[in-house]
Amino acid sequence: MQPTISQIGSYVGKEVRFGAWLFNRRSSGKIQFLQLRDGTGFIQGVVAKNDVDPQVWENARNLTQESSLYVTGTVREEERAPSGYELLVTGIEPIQIAEKYPISLKEHGTEFLMDHRHLWIRSPRQRAILSIRSQIIQAVHEFFYQNGFKKVDPPILTPTSAEGTTTLFHTKYFDEDAYLSQSGQLYMEAAAMALGRVYSFGPTFRAEKSKTRRHLIEFWMIEPEMAFVDHEENLKIQEEFVSYVVQDVLKHCRRELNFLTRDTAKLENVKPPFPRITYDEAIQLLKEKGHEIEWGEDFGAPDETAIAESFDKPVFITHYPTEIKAFYMKPDPNRPEVVLCADLIAPEGYGEIIGGSQRIDEPELMLKRFEEHGLSKKDYQWYLDLRKYGTVPHSGFGLGLERTVAWITGTEHVRETIPFPRLLNRLYP
Repeated sequence: MQPTISQIGSYVGKEVRFGAWLFNRRSSGKIQFLQLRDGTGFIQGVVAKNDVDPQVWENARNLTQESSLYVTGTVREEERAPSGYELLVTGIEPIQIAEKYPISLKEHGTEFLMDHRHLWIRSPRQRAILSIRSQIIQAVHEFFYQNGFKKVDPPILTPTSAEGTTTLFHTKYFDEDAYLSQSGQLYMEAAAMALGRVYSFGPTFRAEKSKTRRHLIEFWMIEPEMAFVDHEENLKIQEEFVSYVVQDVLKHCRRELNFLTRDTAKLENVKPPFPRITYDEAIQLLKEKGHEIEWGEDFGAPDETAIAESFDKPVFITHYPTEIKAFYMKPDPNRPEVVLCADLIAPEGYGEIIGGSQRIDEPELMLKRFEEHGLSKKDYQWYLDLRKYGTVPHSGFGLGLERTVAWITGTEHVRETIPFPRLLNRLYP
């Protein structure tokens, strides 16, 4: 099997051959320096005119940006190189000499780069972000499998909305109306009654006409649901989960984080326990900071950022007013005007990355909520059945993958945290 650039350190002093693309080339008299990439990393290839056949030298000269090739050479250590190694090239076999590449190494506007997203993802920065995204996904699965969760896949086509909202993408399901899923939560609640602790990991869709740096039309959600778990245990699982993911990225993606100039000291600090404040305390904090907000109003992005500035870790905001939260959230028995819920706010202005709660388990109260929210008992009969046949205390939460990637990588806009973002004005490529 051919080695990859990420494995090159195991071949010091040996000759290797692998496939690559030319990211950049520069020449200094009788030496050409080839910046090569293969998807796993970057390495510099050094072509010395006096040490190679004339055809190899010409092949190197003819390479254009993003040309594909097979390269042969001897690996040596080079402490000045980002990877710690470089390649003394002895052979070049062009596969294709690329046409003039539209994305040069100069600065380009955002819309231009988004039009060429299929090519932009080849750049070192985008590769670093998407590599970290991949590691986060792996860490998510590892955490849940290690803690006894079963993965369950909810449907993407649904007859109703999980939260009774109007931001739904409508389609036809033969002769019936159907919608793209906004959340797999209700189905996960059913699965938890069968398997105990479950999670889903899949795409969700929100037809929100939002242009903020935190919103996408299509994004990926991790949604665990847990039988016999109350609000307090739910929060502990969330902070253990987030900490595990962050520390795993620090362990496996240090080079990518350094390339992105991410302040890793702030990530090192992401360990349990996380600070907690109630909604009441958050309102008071915001008023002290000069925000015009009253009890009963939801928090906007500036509010969440202001709250996060008071802490050096993600912070839980708990016990929101019942009226501004979803119908399925369980009221606090000691104070029914608030619910047993929490939003987890990331530091550094990245906003809410988790929303969760203990779910209503009493049949009578759930029926009452359906009436208050005008929900169809017919459409949700299967969900009501969960409270009729062995109801138990249970809790869950949802973590948005792209916002989490943005926070961990220090990326300003979520459009860079997914390979092909779907935005209000963008369905291409």
